[in-house]
Amino acid sequence: MTDRMPVLFVGHGCPLNAIEDNIFSREWSVVGKTLPKPRAILVVSAHWETAGTQVTAMARPATLYDFQGFPPALYEMRYPAPGEPELSRSIKKVISDPVIHLDFSWGLDHGAWSVLSRLFPKADIPVLQMSLDFDQPAAYHYELGKKLAYLREEGVLVLGSGNMVHNLRIMVREDTAFGWAREFDDELVGLIQSGEHQRLIDYPSLGENAPLAIPTPEHYLPLLYVLAMQKKDGKIRFFSDRITFGSVSMRSVLIV
Repeated sequence: MTDRMPVLFVGHGCPLNAIEDNIFSREWSVVGKTLPKPRAILVVSAHWETAGTQVTAMARPATLYDFQGFPPALYEMRYPAPGEPELSRSIKKVISDPVIHLDFSWGLDHGAWSVLSRLFPKADIPVLQMSLDFDQPAAYHYELGKKLAYLREEGVLVLGSGNMVHNLRIMVREDTAFGWAREFDDELVGLIQSGEHQRLIDYPSLGENAPLAIPTPEHYLPLLYVLAMQKKDGKIRFFSDRITFGSVSMRSVLIV
């Protein structure tokens, strides 16, 4: 056993998972109780895309409501975790290529707080967010994940938040799974289990289901950060392994 922190990808799905008692929110809470308490958390969320890579560096990140049309109770939700500017500056110093820019305006979007409110409900652990550079290919994000892997040895939990299959254009308001979505989700599981990371980086080449499952990359890319941090002796556990709304995989991955 070592002091290495696990690394986690969570399929976050609908923002209502932050306040509803459902199969996903309950399982996130259970998993949270099994995790060692980190000294800080770095979140890579699907919901923060920028030109260049940025990391939040404020002492008190705001709770952001980056969605519309939900019940008032969701907009009353607060996740008042502190930031850790010193860690942000350290990441910028350690990683010189690419240049990491410090951000003082973003905060915590729902890809972060909807999950963290279940994993660590006390909101007493410092949280940073790192953005997705929308100009860069999948390989860039995987390689940046490898460079960030040192954080695991420093007590930092890295959390990727997105969805392995995410197509809201053709979703239905039902707890169901389209056949193609289940097939693609299963294919990704097989590639993760066999360590075929290059094929996961080259996801557009995975066949006719790929453009349906990943019509835009932002919900998939956080998974690559997490996989890049897997050590040779790392063990993988899947949880919340369901598809809902026809085309949204809630499957989550814990790597220790």
